[in-house]
This record gives sequence, structure tokens and C-alpha cells, in this order.
Amino acid sequence: MARPSSYLGWKIDYARPPGEPALLDPGSMHWRVYKNPIALAVGGVAAVLLEFAEPRIRSGVWDHSNFKTDPLGRAMRTGTAALIGVYGPASAARRVIQGVTHMHARVSGETPGGEAYRALDPDLLNWVAATAVYGFVTAYDRFVEPLTEAEKSRFYAEAAPVACLYGATTSPGSEAEFMAMLQALTPRFEPHPIVDEFLATIASGRAAPAVPKPLHRALARAAVSLLPPTVRRTLALGREHDLRLAESLALKTGGRLAERIAIKSSPPCQASIRLGLPHDFLYRGEAERRRLLLAASRHRLLAAGK
Repeated sequence: MARPSSYLGWKIDYARPPGEPALLDPGSMHWRVYKNPIALAVGGVAAVLLEFAEPRIRSGVWDHSNFKTDPLGRAMRTGTAALIGVYGPASAARRVIQGVTHMHARVSGETPGGEAYRALDPDLLNWVAATAVYGFVTAYDRFVEPLTEAEKSRFYAEAAPVACLYGATTSPGSEAEFMAMLQALTPRFEPHPIVDEFLATIASGRAAPAVPKPLHRALARAAVSLLPPTVRRTLALGREHDLRLAESLALKTGGRLAERIAIKSSPPCQASIRLGLPHDFLYRGEAERRRLLLAASRHRLLAAGK
């Protein structure tokens, strides 16, 4: 039996209560993408780089969290919150999101350039939510399985209700809309030593000594490779950050392998069990997943009729 995960003092049991839906449907693109650790790792670092391009967000994260002293722990907590929002029981997900929002309410300050910021500023929340969507779906497309434009747009559209719970007032419905949001913000972007320090920490392996150092370098470079060219140029991330062919192949191999390994104690598998699906539901073919979803839906209707 899997142990419940802990976040913000809440014990999150992905397998209970039986039948409680998640914020997102098991047939969603989010359930498909978030199960892959390569997509989450590469996409998560890319999202942070996009956030750090904006000086108010960069200052807020760097000055009001332990990111610089415990980047792995901070990243894991952020990842846990994201997983709860996708796979957790809806009631637990709402509690966690409310807890994150309460923490953000205490975050405010001033950038080194003298610009005031608040973590709950809708413009900042909109960008943070959008960068996560872009990072995860683009990483999955590049390093796990190619996605159609329709599949990518589904992923963007699914993210809107969860982003709204965090306080975002708008969410891009497609990659084109994300790029339009990015273009509007680009004049605000700037290079900063914190970006280089963050990437150096990721690439060095200090955050997770048990993982081979070359994998850390590959992760950092893969994340940079996801950045739109204008952002990479603005952040002054030069050729030394180029992703090597061998690194790309290693990440793609890992990403595709992870698509076939269903770990029963993991959040995706436990959430599937909670909803009356096989633990390896997400690791089966598309036709089989559709059949299982239909069977589970019929079972719930019959149970409700009784």
C-alpha cells in the first residue's frame, strides 16, 4: 500500500476516498503528460527559466523562498503540488491550492530596480501558470512522444480551471496564445546572474548527488532548448548551454522508457485505482484506455442507480 504524500501539513492519499474525482478527468492530456518524470523535470526547469526572465517573479521567488539554498526540495514541493492538482482527490487538491495561495498572500517586496511586486498580482500569476503549461507539454512533445497540435491545445485548455483556482485570470488556450502572451511580456525580460546561478545549481548535481552528474547537465541544457529563441537571447544563454545529441538521445530514451513503467505506488497509478481503473491504466494503448474509461463510467452509473 502506498503511503500518503504530505504537503503543507496535509496528508494526501491518492488512492482514497474511492471514487472521488480529480480536478481533471483521467482521460485528459494532463493525466497522460504528468505521469512522465522526464517531461516534468525538463519542463519544470524550463518553466522556472521563463519565470525568472520576469524581474518581479524572479525577486519574489529568490527573496521569499529557500530556492537558492534548497533548489531540489523547493522543486519537489512545487512538483508535488502540481501532481496533487492533477491526480489528487478534488477536495484535497483544493485544500493544497488554497494553502499555496495563503502563502503567496504574504509575499511582496521590491525588485533591485525598485519595482514593487505582489505574488498575488494576477499578471504574475497568469505568467507563472502559463509557463508551467508550456514547459510540461513542450517537454513531453520533444523528449517523450510527439503530440499533435490538437493534443497540445487540449492540454492548454485543460489547464485553465486549475490556473483559475490559483488566482490566474487568463490562461492561454494554445501554443499560439502562449507565444502572444510571451511577446507582450518580452520587453520586461532581462538577463540576471540569478538565472546563471540557478542553471549552474541544476547542472552541477549538488541538488541530488545520487543522480549521475551528466544527467543533471543534460536536464539543464534540455530545459534551455525549450526556450523560445527570443527568451534565450535575452537571458544571454550562449552556446555552452546547447543540448548535445547524446544528451538528447539519453533523455528521449528515458522518457520513452518511463511511458512503459507503471509504478503501483506512484500518484498516477494510485489515482487510477481510486477511480476504479487498473493501476496501469495510463500505460496502456489509447483504445484500451477508452474502453476502460467507458466501462468505469457505466459501473458508476449502475452503482448510482442502486
